[in-house]
Amino acid sequence: METKVLSSGVPFSTLPASYVRPESDRPRLSDVPTCEDVPIIDLASPDRAHLLLQIREACKSYGFFQVINHGVPREVVENILQVAGEFFKLPVEEKMKLYSDDPSKTTRLSTSFNVKKETVHNWRDYLRLHCHPLDKYLPEWPSNPPSFKEIVRKYSGEVRELGMRIEEYIGESLGLHRHYIKDVWGDQGQHMAVNYYPPCPQPELTYGLPAHTDPNALTILLQDLHVSGLHVLHHHRWLAVNPRPHALVVNIGDQLQALTNGVYKSVWHRAVVNADKPRLSVASFLCPSDDALISPAEQLTQNGSEPVYRGFTYAEYYGKFWSRNLDQEHCLELFKNQ
Repeated sequence: METKVLSSGVPFSTLPASYVRPESDRPRLSDVPTCEDVPIIDLASPDRAHLLLQIREACKSYGFFQVINHGVPREVVENILQVAGEFFKLPVEEKMKLYSDDPSKTTRLSTSFNVKKETVHNWRDYLRLHCHPLDKYLPEWPSNPPSFKEIVRKYSGEVRELGMRIEEYIGESLGLHRHYIKDVWGDQGQHMAVNYYPPCPQPELTYGLPAHTDPNALTILLQDLHVSGLHVLHHHRWLAVNPRPHALVVNIGDQLQALTNGVYKSVWHRAVVNADKPRLSVASFLCPSDDALISPAEQLTQNGSEPVYRGFTYAEYYGKFWSRNLDQEHCLELFKNQ
């Protein structure tokens, strides 16, 4: 039976033509050095002033950082990676019950990024789950593997709590009130992408995900410890961010770039694939409520700083993001003041 997903259990000996990138848009894997100075922030540090300074520097210079001693229990992290692997090993007929290429569907298995729009596909399958409010979405989640719902419920709750703490730190690092972000963005949405990148016969010709910024506020990424694949753009150069034991990667998203009037950068990043091993990752996204007005904080547009971006709602932004290709110009450019 022909299947629409890559995780069919059938290995590929050559890369299908629809995944081959033009020569000018390939990862050039041998040219990508390891990022040796990834900002690593110890959230258990008793020195709050130093912690806020570290976060400020990381958000301004890199747009991402890794957190250690973050409070998400090790067992919860190990369990979600385990059950994610079990899900993608299910028989393809079982997984296809969840398949959809409709981006508005709140629980769906899909592939690539936006198969209806893109001209070249990406070497990725992913399970997309909305996670807040839990009682609304949890019934839609897969019941197979049997432990899936309970394990993902625990992880999503822990990571939401962590994300809210990090947003408080980010607000304070800007000189804003500790609860500023929470107050202006309302009851924030949360969703998750459980990503599976199968072994790829020609990894230098394609991407797991091409270069993009995240359309949400904050992303917390759990990387597969055994297989690297995350690249970030820093000073116009791609760098590999290798997984670190017991760390989570935190990305600044487009909404935080808008709220900070461009002071903090939404990081350009991409996922690459390899020939030998599959790679898993779990990306958790915090998003402003749909009707929240996104605009630069007033305190950051005093002293002669003009607002870089016009006000917009998150629903407007998200609709625009999903109507495009992932590798088009930065979606935030469409919301700049002229």
